[in-house]
Amino acid sequence: MQKPAIPKGTRDFSQIEMARRNYIFSTIRDVFALYGFAQIETPAMELMSTLMGKYGEEGDKLLFRIQNSGEKANEAPEKGLRYDLTVPFARYVVQHRDTIQFPFKRYQIQPVWRADRPQKGRYREFYQCDVDVVGTDSLLAEVELIQIVEEVYRRLGINVCLHLNNRKVLAGIAEVIGAPDKMIDITVAIDKLDKIGVDKVNDELRERGLSAEAVEALQPILNLSGDNISKLQSLRTILAGSEIGLKGVAELEEVFNKLSIVDCRLSVELDLCLARGLNYYTGAIFEVKALDVQMGSITGGGRYDNLTGIFGMPDVSGVGISFGADRIYDVLTELDLYPAELQSTTQVLFACFGEDELNFAAQCATTLRAQGIRVEVYPEAVKMKRQMAYADAKHIPYVAIIGSNELAEQKLMLKNMITGEQQLVSLQQLSEMLQA
Repeated sequence: MQKPAIPKGTRDFSQIEMARRNYIFSTIRDVFALYGFAQIETPAMELMSTLMGKYGEEGDKLLFRIQNSGEKANEAPEKGLRYDLTVPFARYVVQHRDTIQFPFKRYQIQPVWRADRPQKGRYREFYQCDVDVVGTDSLLAEVELIQIVEEVYRRLGINVCLHLNNRKVLAGIAEVIGAPDKMIDITVAIDKLDKIGVDKVNDELRERGLSAEAVEALQPILNLSGDNISKLQSLRTILAGSEIGLKGVAELEEVFNKLSIVDCRLSVELDLCLARGLNYYTGAIFEVKALDVQMGSITGGGRYDNLTGIFGMPDVSGVGISFGADRIYDVLTELDLYPAELQSTTQVLFACFGEDELNFAAQCATTLRAQGIRVEVYPEAVKMKRQMAYADAKHIPYVAIIGSNELAEQKLMLKNMITGEQQLVSLQQLSEMLQA
């Protein structure tokens, strides 16, 4: 007999887990809507030609390829599961450019797949909640995304810090240390600083072909300290000889200035070691980390100036962020931050002693459901202990008991499963109580 199993890095979700996940999704969706974003969806699979070359060397290695797509191998283009939602979004924008309005503001809440090594907070199948705007160069878009981060995590009750950098600054750093052609190598290496430490980052930089002089010149930048203003002032001096670097500094200064104008209370830290390994970023880059849990980034994103150009529509700038629903789930679970009412989706269970009582319960349930009240009827007149155990296991707060006396009076013996109190009520009284 085959033992049931699922692939490593994937998970089943129970009823309570789905209630919690839907709480996350609905919270994020409501905040997205506040800022004028509307939902779209794209297919789970994309052509490999769409996906390859967009994520950098390491990201491309993690693409899941579809071996059998139901077509003749020599006739069908190769396909793969999407690695993220941003590249498919860029493809969508180009493919539907004649029917969308720019600036185009969309969000997606869908699963993505990465052939990664499963570990805590890292899965092979996971959900992303992406919000992007394309067709504008305005840095107000970055500011609104940061405000979205602030509002989402305020509603979820998670204390976070947003780390902010700019890829133009990183390009400027590569220039001033004499390694402009090594920018990608530098960003891939320093993006691992918080995971592997500065010594191993330096080792990787040397392995990637940076000279000893360039690695040495990078150290003051890796160790730059102080508040955001002092870091920006230092950067202006360090990057004085780099036009692109100074442009990145100016963009960061404008973002921080606008955040003060809108009175953003979120902790935002300029982090010069933040690189984000995806090749398509060209401007601001973000990462959000929970302050009270040891966990990797739970939100990340940035600006991409020409991602649509890969698909034949150049010079369309976009910026977006992605909320990692699965990591957010783990943070909320570890901190026990879920609302208590998520324990049950059913408000009242009808428990009956006989067939006539069961029929009456079905009538009552129909009336309450028409009023929007979530009701279950235990489908068999089994021992009351078993029916109560069912309600208790599902955290149903009320049980409406119907015996011969209740049926005769057309009333219900209502038991509060939390306090144990019981009272005889009419169906109307029960309805008013549950809608109060």
